[in-house]
Formats: sequence, structure tokens, C-alpha cells
Amino acid sequence: QVQLVESGGGLVQTGGSLRLSCAASGRTLSTYAMGWFRQAPGKEREFVATISWNGGSTYYQDSVKGRFTISRDNAKNTVYLQMNSLKPEDTAVYYCAVSDTSARAMRAMGGAIDYWGQGTQVTVSS
Repeated sequence: QVQLVESGGGLVQTGGSLRLSCAASGRTLSTYAMGWFRQAPGKEREFVATISWNGGSTYYQDSVKGRFTISRDNAKNTVYLQMNSLKPEDTAVYYCAVSDTSARAMRAMGGAIDYWGQGTQVTVSS
């Protein structure tokens, strides 16, 4: 059984930065795609960014391109999300996810996600 534990969330002002981390345990995930998703109050969960097993391919939601960077360290079984120039509309619970399909396929969530983390709150004040 895989466990994903997110950390790094918090309260930040508009224009600030946060770095989220997601540490996996229970299985080596070096051959899995990993990603970040978020869910704002009253809204559906949405794709934010995904990364292939070797980091060679990354995908971003249009609204975060140029501001967020996803990366991974397979030696540490960890995926990161560097978030810069944060905006109030980035406020949400951020979830880490793992997929044995592909970084491209897991953007659609649903059956493409094998494991979810519990989430970490990110709040951006205006």
C-alpha cells in the first residue's frame, strides 16, 4: 500500500511563494507518473501539474504555467511543486497523486489515479 504525505502548505500573501512536497512510502515510485491537483471550496478537483516517471515530461494547467514548477527526486520518492507569484485564486487544498499510466493520462484523474494524498491547504491572501 502506498502512502502519500503532503507538506509545505500555508498562508501567504499575493505574490508570495510556497514549495509543496509529497513524500511517498510503501513502494518505490520511480516508474510512476506523479502529479498535483487542487480543489477550491465549492469547486471540483482540478489538474495542476504532472510529471513523468523520469521527469522528462511535464504538463501544467494553463493558469499556472510560468508560475508553478513540478519536479521529482526518485531517490527520495518525493515530488515537489514550487509555486511562485501566487494569486488568491490559487487558494485550495492541494493533493498529490500517483499513476501507473502516464503524466499525460493522469491529467484527467478518474481511473488514471492509483493513489491520492490527504491534501495540504494553501491560502493566498489579497
